[in-house]
Amino acid sequence: MPLRTPPYLPFLHGPPAVAPALNPIPERSWLLPDMEMDGCELDRLMLLEEQPEETLLGELNGPAARELLAMIGEAVNTSSQSSFENALARAATLVSDDLCLLEPDDDGVWRLVAAAVTAPTYWSLPEVMGGTLHDLHGPVPGGSPELASRIDRIFTNLAPGKVLERFNWTVQAGAQRFTPERPLTLAAEPEDLFLRVERQTVRKLPETGAICFTIRVCLDPLLPILVDDDLRESFEDAWIGADRDLRAYKGWNELELLVREACLQSAATG
Repeated sequence: MPLRTPPYLPFLHGPPAVAPALNPIPERSWLLPDMEMDGCELDRLMLLEEQPEETLLGELNGPAARELLAMIGEAVNTSSQSSFENALARAATLVSDDLCLLEPDDDGVWRLVAAAVTAPTYWSLPEVMGGTLHDLHGPVPGGSPELASRIDRIFTNLAPGKVLERFNWTVQAGAQRFTPERPLTLAAEPEDLFLRVERQTVRKLPETGAICFTIRVCLDPLLPILVDDDLRESFEDAWIGADRDLRAYKGWNELELLVREACLQSAATG
């Protein structure tokens, strides 16, 4: 099977940053095109069916989940044919994106109230369910209170019908999507490295006022990307330029030698 052109290369825009960097996109681009569905649909369905205690939690059939199901069905122009009895699981079968719903509690604090997550990037859904934005961003350098407070304001002020998008990226050993724990690098070779990109969107549901946070994980082998001289130079600049605390948070120190070898090997190949 020929390698595809990676749909997103966020390292072209510089080192990863903690700042939200949310940009508005057209409503029609909220969930389409979905380039990942063919590659992960069966594994995703299996995880939701066989490991719901790890992947499917919260108010799965509440008003927000039912509203989201209707909105996703309209956005992708299809209806769920799954046997799931709850709305959020049915919605999750229509897209490759993980779906998180947040609602304000009685004190106006945004909390994660429901989620369908089959591709967590080194976090556990059971551990964060019910948490506030400060809880969710606590492990991130500068995440709480700075980042969490900024996102809280964005959620509160977001107008229905407006869709915001951002990207997060890292490098990992192996092509696993379901990674509540970081994949081990022991015995890994440069050809085992993958660029892991999260394409995230934020949207407020017009009827319930809940926030839908989507996460689409894209995985592409790193070596073929780095064969291109311009892409490799941009990647190296972004990799080296990342903040020290953020590098440690992402586990990049453990990957340093492998990534360096991948860059050298790709340069020789190119």
